[in-house]
Amino acid sequence: MRNLLTFLVLFVTSLGFSQVQDPVKWKSSIEKISDTEYQIKLDAVIEEPWHMYSQFTPEGGPLPLDFIYNNAQGNYEPQGNANESEYTKKFNDIFEVDEYYFAKEAHFTHNIKITNPEVKNIQLELSYQACIDMCIQQNKFFVFDLATVTSKEVLNFEDLSTVTPTSNDTTKTKPLADNPATDKSEKKGLMTIFILSFLGGFAALFTPCVFPMIPMTVSFFTKQSKSRAKGIKNALIYGFSIIFIYVVLGFAVAKIFGADALNELSTSVSFNIIFFVLLVVFAASFLGAFEIMLPNSWANKVDRQADRGGMIGIFFMALALAIVSFSCTGPIVGGLLVEAASMGGIAPLVGMFGFSLALALPFMLFAMFPGWLNSMPRSGGWMNTVKVSLGFLELAFAFKFLSNADLVLQKHWLEREVFLAIWIAIFAAWAIYLFGKIQLPHDSKVEKISVGRLFMALLVSTFTIYLIPGLWGAPLKLISGFPPPMTYSESPYGVGNSKGGVGSLNEIPDGAKEGPHGIVAFTDYDKGMAYAKEVNKPVLLDFTGHACVNCRKMEENVWSETNVLKILNDEVVLISLYVDEKKPLPEAEQYVSKTTGKKIKTIGNKWSDFQIEKYQANAQPYYIVLDNEGNSLNTPVGYTPEVTEYESWLQEGITNYSK
Repeated sequence: MRNLLTFLVLFVTSLGFSQVQDPVKWKSSIEKISDTEYQIKLDAVIEEPWHMYSQFTPEGGPLPLDFIYNNAQGNYEPQGNANESEYTKKFNDIFEVDEYYFAKEAHFTHNIKITNPEVKNIQLELSYQACIDMCIQQNKFFVFDLATVTSKEVLNFEDLSTVTPTSNDTTKTKPLADNPATDKSEKKGLMTIFILSFLGGFAALFTPCVFPMIPMTVSFFTKQSKSRAKGIKNALIYGFSIIFIYVVLGFAVAKIFGADALNELSTSVSFNIIFFVLLVVFAASFLGAFEIMLPNSWANKVDRQADRGGMIGIFFMALALAIVSFSCTGPIVGGLLVEAASMGGIAPLVGMFGFSLALALPFMLFAMFPGWLNSMPRSGGWMNTVKVSLGFLELAFAFKFLSNADLVLQKHWLEREVFLAIWIAIFAAWAIYLFGKIQLPHDSKVEKISVGRLFMALLVSTFTIYLIPGLWGAPLKLISGFPPPMTYSESPYGVGNSKGGVGSLNEIPDGAKEGPHGIVAFTDYDKGMAYAKEVNKPVLLDFTGHACVNCRKMEENVWSETNVLKILNDEVVLISLYVDEKKPLPEAEQYVSKTTGKKIKTIGNKWSDFQIEKYQANAQPYYIVLDNEGNSLNTPVGYTPEVTEYESWLQEGITNYSK
């Protein structure tokens, strides 16, 4: 059902039958708690498949819900933040923070303490962002009459500014139901955790602590059992015991910290720094600086229990494996738990299940097919090479957490170029190691390298070379989401690298700025149109927003493509109008909107009102190709992530301009 609704929304948008969107309907009430205290209640019904952001959405991400009390000073005091119903958290790889949002419905309560007994009403303005594949910045107004303890939504309150029309909707809210979009994204995230964890368990198999245990353990079960069937049964019990032990570990992590606390980790500065230090320690252990081991007494006690035989004895054998191999598996398990913890929920359980399944499968399969043991490679120095390689990977991933902390603090200590330089150094060192030019403490002397190691060295070298152009602004889409965004760099979006567009860094016309990928972008409509007429080029009108996720996705993934970038640089004049720009208009330029009846006070209000009045749309991103008189040359489009589709749409507008 949700997919059908999404398709209809995009289909209507693509056909140009645009209309002013109002996807969130509100019902409001007020309750008197005491002579000096009231409680405001707000219920929101959100059309599918739209979602609305929480007031606690982290800074640097999408715009949060904001409670603005316009007549509070000297009259009343809002008591802290409004309480809100449970929201969904999902990491946003564009803004590098979690986004907190509601789907289907949301509920809020806010206590107000009266300080002036003469105050007659409470004037509340809600400012919020609603999104699907496009975003809408909305404002709603409410006046709560304290004399009658009733509430009404303001329809024409000109002293307060807005950019969207309001409604008097009092639709009853429905019980909170599962959100298919949330379910789908959570399943996708858990599947990613499972796959990564399974690969981590598979890598752990080839470490010196685990690999030699496979033939020893399988031989023990086959020789000690009276029949082959009994040996297989014991091996299966052993494998399931391994899975049980690690899943219990994941359950303990989720239970001790709680789902909410784990979700907070990805945006917490202190936890990200702790994770960075933890992964550096794990990496140092894998590289041979020291070994992380559990107390020997634990292993001795477990070994004694394993001698009891039967199912209990087999279980303790599996526990002994977990303890003895901890110096190799511990850093991998720790890294996986860190990653799973940042996702929260049942992710630690899923992660440990994936890891333990990969670890247990060989023991069970070789017990069923003991002839396979003959095809296993012999133990040797190659196992330490695997361990060291995992150390390089852990060290690289550690800097992702340090980068998260820096992004939240906005200190610019670990900008994109510095991050990439660190990664280039780490992967270059790894490649040199694989070529046998570096030896670490536990390595055997390398006289020649195997073909497999050579191929791995070439692969790592290729990746290292791939990273280098990123220092000068290459997008590096293969690792999108790991380094800081291109805007968080010494030269955001490659300023100064304009490729023959309407101007260069030294020739930016009045009213324009250097935009994404060095494209010159006008931020004033009239100045942009005047320049387009002067140079006789069509206009790409871009309704966008500073906090618009899909606007950034279009800029980073579509505008960066060679053919599209060439068009934007050479064949059109780009006018980008930011509807969430908070800079106030000069008082003489403020006005009352003809379409909404609201007072337009900011530059963002002006461009949003222009979009509504001119194009009957209020979602971003929104693109129109215009001639020099402001006439549309083809059907406007919204979020269009398919590069060829967007390029064809641009070319259609340019061709129509030429005609």
